[in-house]
Amino acid sequence: MGVEQAPTPKGKRAARDLHKSAAKEEKKVEAQKGSDLAKGAKRFEERSKSSDGRSAGAKQKPKR
Repeated sequence: MGVEQAPTPKGKRAARDLHKSAAKEEKKVEAQKGSDLAKGAKRFEERSKSSDGRSAGAKQKPKR
């Protein structure tokens, strides 16, 4: 959920804090790795493959 979609002030604060925490963690990982993490579609594909070695497209069942 995005910060603006949170229904309560407490929820907005939690969403904002989560967003900041995720950004901080991403910067930390990028510093350790020495390069930027993949973004957008590349990241989706990278994360999909990391779970079982198959791409997202290969996991989809063909429609008949």
